Amino acid sequence: MATVVTNGVLKRVRRANLNVAIVEEVDGSWSELVYLIFVDITIRPATADDVPLVLQFIKALGDYEKLAHQVVATEAGLRDALFGSRPDAEVVIAFAGGEPAGFALFFHNFSTFLGRRGLYLEDLFVKAEWRGHGVGKRLLIHLARLAVERNCGRFEWAVLDWNEPAIEFYRRLGAQPLHEWTVFRVTGDELHELAGVEPNSAAHGRSGSR
Repeated sequence: MATVVTNGVLKRVRRANLNVAIVEEVDGSWSELVYLIFVDITIRPATADDVPLVLQFIKALGDYEKLAHQVVATEAGLRDALFGSRPDAEVVIAFAGGEPAGFALFFHNFSTFLGRRGLYLEDLFVKAEWRGHGVGKRLLIHLARLAVERNCGRFEWAVLDWNEPAIEFYRRLGAQPLHEWTVFRVTGDELHELAGVEPNSAAHGRSGSR
């Protein structure tokens, strides 16, 4: 139990979450006090030791996007893909108040028109309790700086069309939707059929996955 001064009155506080406290009034009742906490946010590249945490973030993202049934990633697969001899992607992890708060997974693509590589953000996720504290913005700023440092011609990503909070957030940062483009994807059985090869057991039945 802690204490807080409100309007010159010392009150007992029962912590509720990151920015709401339950305070005891003079009459002994309890009420909510909304307050703002400034937390220290740090970002660092993920290491092989972070693979379990990265997988936790991916599964949490799947839950948030209502696509948990499509998450088939494993720690072994991620370790090989992210930290093998030829890494397929990179990951940075955000910490808020010393706690893991979010992550971003990205890789380089290439623009033939620009003749330069770009930086593509595959996934960004912030834990619910840390949303609204600037974690997502800090992750995007970090990646934008990487894109500039690496002489990338563009920084881009996709967002689900129902995710209005994310869309508005990206617009406020200066990102523009590409309405004239439609993404096509071939995966699972259709990919193997197009390639003219039999699907193996690991890939079989994943058609339509994210």
